This record gives sequence, structure tokens and C-alpha cells, in this order.
Amino acid sequence: MKYLKTCLRAISTPLVAGLLVIACQDPGRWTEEERALITQQPAVMRVLTIEDAADLEVLRTPCLDLSAAALSDSLYAELAAKMMATVTSPEQNGVGIAGPQVGLSRRVVAVQRFDKEGEPFEVYPNIRIIAQRGEPQPGREGCLSVPGRRGEVLRYQDIDIRYTLPASGKDTTERIEGFTAVIFQHEVDHLDGILYIDKLSPEQ
Repeated sequence: MKYLKTCLRAISTPLVAGLLVIACQDPGRWTEEERALITQQPAVMRVLTIEDAADLEVLRTPCLDLSAAALSDSLYAELAAKMMATVTSPEQNGVGIAGPQVGLSRRVVAVQRFDKEGEPFEVYPNIRIIAQRGEPQPGREGCLSVPGRRGEVLRYQDIDIRYTLPASGKDTTERIEGFTAVIFQHEVDHLDGILYIDKLSPEQ
């Protein structure tokens, strides 16, 4: 409601009003551009890299949440399936991927849960890290969007995450430890426009 009131106060002319009708639509819903991006790509989506200027702009853009309506839309299920197919493809063979890496500025990640039986990949919408415990530890990292490079990054080994359950639209929290916690931190950084190379020491 606060977002809508701010938009309405800004309307002063018919032209501006027309533009703001588009800008002030529910930011949590899928846009037509997003629908096209998801539906028109194959099962294995193109991964954006820092080597392309247009890609880099997307990778550096902070992401928006998805509304309960967007999460209940079949488009979300299609996106989740394609993100998992992409990160597990022979071309990528990764352990995590975030929305911006497939061209979507949305707070959604797919992460391999090494802390669960069978080490499954799972998708987490509207995810945030809400707690970190202990001292950060160094570890080697790479990134699908930074091909051909690796570096040592400090990460916490014990964190809490909060995300939305698509079935209910309600938020839940979970404690994550070990290497899986490191993956979550790497992917959530992507949602804020941060790359692991930003956290490398000067000598790296």
C-alpha cells in the first residue's frame, strides 16, 4: 500500500500517469518480459557472464521478491525446473545458481543440499540470510558467471535462511551448516548484485 501511495502522489500529468501505471504495477508479479524469457528459452538456459557488458549489468542489479501470486503461477514451476536443469547440465555442472545468472532480477536460487540424504537440488524463492554464527572461514570458490577463475573467500559455516514456501505463500526459516551454508551465501550474494570476486583479497 505504501508503494502504491507513493506512486499515486507522483502522478501530475496524463503522460506521467500513463508511464507510472506501468511502473507502479505490483513489482512482485511476473512481467511480460520475464514470461517471455522463461518460456522461450530451452530447458538448459543461457548463463550470463561478466565477459558480456549487458550480462554484467543484469548480474549487478539487486533483485526483487516474488509475490504469492507469482509463486503459484505455473511459470514459477517452469523457472525452477529450468534453473535446476541448467545448473546440473554437463555444460555447467555447478552446485548453485541464482536468478540473475539466467537473466532474471528475482530473489530465487537453486542450491545443492549436500547436508541432505541424496544431496538434492532445491529451489528457494525470496531467500535472505538472516543470521550468521561463528567466525568466517576461507574456502576456494568459482562461479558459473565468472568462467575460468577461482579464488579464496571468507564465508560463515553456520547461518539461518528465510524464504517463501510456494505452496502456502508463507515464509519459513531454516538453519544451514557446513559447505551448503557456503553455497547459500554465494548465491544470495548474487541476488544483491555481489559476485564472489568482489570479496577476494587484493593479492588475488
